[in-house]
Amino acid sequence: MNYILASTVGAIGMAIFVTFMRMKAAKKPASAKKIILPPIFMSTGALMFIFPVFRVHFLQILEALSVGILFSILLIKTSKFEVRGQEIFLKRSKAFAFILIGLLVVRIIAKLVLSSSIDFGELSGMFWILAFGMIVPWRIAMYLQFKKLHNELPNG
Repeated sequence: MNYILASTVGAIGMAIFVTFMRMKAAKKPASAKKIILPPIFMSTGALMFIFPVFRVHFLQILEALSVGILFSILLIKTSKFEVRGQEIFLKRSKAFAFILIGLLVVRIIAKLVLSSSIDFGELSGMFWILAFGMIVPWRIAMYLQFKKLHNELPNG
């Protein structure tokens, strides 16, 4: 149970961090690099699967990936860009913080429920897959939207 509590506190901390980073990012122009790098950095977490304790079964991978992709739809819907002058900025979305908190609450409840039937290592692996399955489609959609706006700019 200590692992579950520690990982839940960590998830809450990450959600707060992401919310503040998102608000800060909206003040600066967006770039393809800023959109693409987070999933690349997160991909290093896949190294956890080197250790047997974190390995998950194929059906668990499909389940976690499916939930992540579903969650990404909410993030995609609240991530829009706008052109200001000759630069592209991420639009502030009041709904983003609430959606992020809602997704966090759903993840915490799921973790508490599933922790009684799935080992902590497997559950950790599943939640990493869920998060990765959420961030990759979201960032791809952001990148495509960014490139479309960038190409419409006079110097694009």
